[in-house]
Amino acid sequence: MKQKFDKGASIFVYDKMQNGYHYLLSCAPGQNFDPNFTPELSPQEMLERGVFEGHYITDCREEFPPQWFFRARFNAQAADISCNQFQVKSRQGLSIWRKKGWILGPDVRGWFQWYCRYYLGRRLPPIDAVQIARWRAFYRHKAQVLKHCPPRCQECRARQRQALLQWAYNPDF
Repeated sequence: MKQKFDKGASIFVYDKMQNGYHYLLSCAPGQNFDPNFTPELSPQEMLERGVFEGHYITDCREEFPPQWFFRARFNAQAADISCNQFQVKSRQGLSIWRKKGWILGPDVRGWFQWYCRYYLGRRLPPIDAVQIARWRAFYRHKAQVLKHCPPRCQECRARQRQALLQWAYNPDF
């Protein structure tokens, strides 16, 4: 099914983890973000740089704009750290996320799925508030890298830099 990604459109989800879910885009893509949420990278930029070992949303591409995937770094068969920008593993498995209560509402894949849907224009105020607070709390990792690494030294704290990338912070500083 070819989806439209304009304000007012309904997005329908049919993938391995979610079937029949749909949501409304109440904002234009990339617009009207909460003032406390200022991500440095779009989902497309994150996918192009290499996140989640190239395996995170390989089965749900129909939900998102096709241009997000033109230069995305993927491995549809298995997680592959060579797909990550920093070529290190810096995430925990979905079972851990569930155990810790990090999976909220309809976003069964976690924060990045929430961010992709938020970026497109879906708004769920109670869930948005929690996810934005989680994103803001992650800034401490950027502060640690800034404090302990020489400027532009990409090898310094590569795992933290990869994690920052996976939370829409630009790790190149």
